[in-house]
Amino acid sequence: MLLVADIGNSTSGFGLYDQHDLIRQWRITTASRTADEYELVLEGLLAGDAPAITGAAMASVVPAVTEVLRATLERISPTEVVVVGPGVRTGLNVSVDNPREVGADRIANAVGAIDRYGAPVVTVDFGTATTVDLVGGSGAYLGGAIAPGPRIGGDALVEATSALRRVELAVPRHAVGKSTVEAIQSGLLFGTAGAVDTLVDRFRAEHSVSDDSPVVATGGMSRLISPLCRTITVVDDDLTLWGLKVIHARNSI
Repeated sequence: MLLVADIGNSTSGFGLYDQHDLIRQWRITTASRTADEYELVLEGLLAGDAPAITGAAMASVVPAVTEVLRATLERISPTEVVVVGPGVRTGLNVSVDNPREVGADRIANAVGAIDRYGAPVVTVDFGTATTVDLVGGSGAYLGGAIAPGPRIGGDALVEATSALRRVELAVPRHAVGKSTVEAIQSGLLFGTAGAVDTLVDRFRAEHSVSDDSPVVATGGMSRLISPLCRTITVVDDDLTLWGLKVIHARNSI
């Protein structure tokens, strides 16, 4: 079985694949831990499945966690751990000014989206940041946009103002907020949805991509925000993990 890990700024997702089936999935808070602590966490999550692990792959956007978790996975996996980054075969042509700057999660999303939905395709990852990325018709990653996620936006409002407070990130009854709480919710959620739709429209126009091309959403807030978006066509909860599975296979030949 293959163990995959997607390390994000706020939360980390882990998945266990048996062939093509994602049989178990977990999400934990991203935290600074020692390799021993991560090993204890993973042993608890994996329970009796640890001896059946045949390989591991990971993507991380948190440098402080990357090497620690790599060391942990090396203790669990009998084969070399695949860490998405320079030198790893992804099968993806990254057509940007500096490919090394592109986050490992965005690469995994693009690989997973091409494998499942073909190209061209747009991926939208609703996490700590909201990322929108375009894969062109040739299958090349063409770049994208990065915006603050709703939680970051909410935190910034609280820190930069005297009268505003944190609110639950829930879809408000009205776009025209009838209270301060509802107004903040409208700005954060409808605002994020509107920004995503605008970016998708601009991406398609800039690269002559058909309006019928799929737009795939993933990430911790995708189920909340995607229904508010006009352009999103499918929500794929394990898109990043699937991309890691594909990348692992390309580095195991």
